[in-house]
Amino acid sequence: MILPLSIPTTSPLAYPAHLTSPSHPSLPLTAQTQHAILRSALKACAHAPTTQKPSHFTAIVSALNNYIPYLFAISASLDGKPVNGEEVDVVLKQEVKCEWKSVLATTNTVAWPKKSGRGNKGRVTLRGVDAEVVMVLTTLATAHRSIAREQLRGIFTAGNAFPELEARTKVIAGVMRALLDVNGIHGYLVNLCASMTPAGTAGEGKGIQPPELCPGVHNGLAEIAMSEATLLAVLKDDPYPAIVMQTRDKSDKEWMVKAPDIPKVRVHLFARLCIAAGEHAGTAEALFSSSHVASKAMKVDEELVDYSRNLKRTARAKACRFFGIDQELSGETGKAIAWLRAARKEVEPVAIGSQDGKGWVKGWGKVKKGFEEKREDRRIEKGGEWGSDAGRIEEGRVVEMLERKWTKMNDTVSLIATQFHTQLYVAETSSQMNTQLIPPFEPLLASMPSGREIHSSTRYKAPELDVDIIERMRAPPDVDEASALARDDDSSEDEADIDGLPGAFPCGVASGSAAQEYY
Repeated sequence: MILPLSIPTTSPLAYPAHLTSPSHPSLPLTAQTQHAILRSALKACAHAPTTQKPSHFTAIVSALNNYIPYLFAISASLDGKPVNGEEVDVVLKQEVKCEWKSVLATTNTVAWPKKSGRGNKGRVTLRGVDAEVVMVLTTLATAHRSIAREQLRGIFTAGNAFPELEARTKVIAGVMRALLDVNGIHGYLVNLCASMTPAGTAGEGKGIQPPELCPGVHNGLAEIAMSEATLLAVLKDDPYPAIVMQTRDKSDKEWMVKAPDIPKVRVHLFARLCIAAGEHAGTAEALFSSSHVASKAMKVDEELVDYSRNLKRTARAKACRFFGIDQELSGETGKAIAWLRAARKEVEPVAIGSQDGKGWVKGWGKVKKGFEEKREDRRIEKGGEWGSDAGRIEEGRVVEMLERKWTKMNDTVSLIATQFHTQLYVAETSSQMNTQLIPPFEPLLASMPSGREIHSSTRYKAPELDVDIIERMRAPPDVDEASALARDDDSSEDEADIDGLPGAFPCGVASGSAAQEYY
């Protein structure tokens, strides 16, 4: 349910070669030091195996938070603005050039985790300090997403289908806060990218800027984060996904004692929240599809467009399900089933002819659907590339469970005794169908109300250097530190993720005792 994105990597950036500060001589070298620490953290995460990457996310966020104040100080000084109330004089010797790996461009072979491989670094050269700010904040938003995905994975694991209510609420609340922070960062980048000069930020060579510098792309990513945060607000009080996961847990024995409790939910409120989430996802899909035309940028990866489309379908399916639950509670089982069929149409866009008379998937389509669900379950358990369907498969399971249950109730036949002959001891009975007619779902979709927002966007606030740090920047730079950084920048530039390459050990280190034996 959270967008899966790879964390980008960067090349060395020598600030003393591009700018100098007469009033604070140590500022360029200190910024270079923080950039080197960030680069080292990003490089360690890129070389780590997939199962060990989450352990690097916290270090990346810490390195970013330490580097960002220095970067904003340099940017503000070049614009002639004070830094925390103090004038910092920065003189530009030559234009700042930075290299970053674009994780959103369609031409990049490592744009998504499943496409990672060797042979194409996918880096683009950008000009200007503002371009560095955009890429660093984009990396910060991606790191927050990655941490939120890892926290949410425990809830979607079959073994943790019913964690303690307090723990479940705490996890979801933390993930929502992270997504709202992501929304604020991308909202800040929309204005920053719109104010940048395209000629000064275009990538060298082709002269086309990456999607990370496009305002429409950041606007779409902000909409995706808001949609995901809205759906998580619904998931916090939605008992049905947890019930479906409990039925798949082989170690669960609670079904022998009692049926799972289904508390009453505020179905109308949840339905309108899901409608609003679908509107946000639909806006993001449109922005991703047209961003390269509006800003002459590289085309966004199709996986990102597909995710926004799946997120929109999942949100609309949830809204239809909640409307169906409301009708079923009111005794309108026929309309409830119609709402569920509308939801199934959103989450299961199967081909014509692959359904039986009741609309269930049959034949090879059913086998393929089962394989897809099991593959997604294994991805969640292993913590790899799960969630690219935006929760569509899980919502389809919930809809299928409810539709089968309500259809069985609607088709129930009750026998009613009409006559009883005392002499012959014969009871004449007649059957009565409890069936309600199932109307078409298209008119129901046309009558759906408008969405309702639950979260508000909070714009990201640029951090500032502390006064005592600014005072220390007045000292001359350390020559030994500058020499050490120069030697580190000349080190190997191999940023390829070798995890999973045939014939190679993870991280280039042999496992077991074979690496220590000598022959």
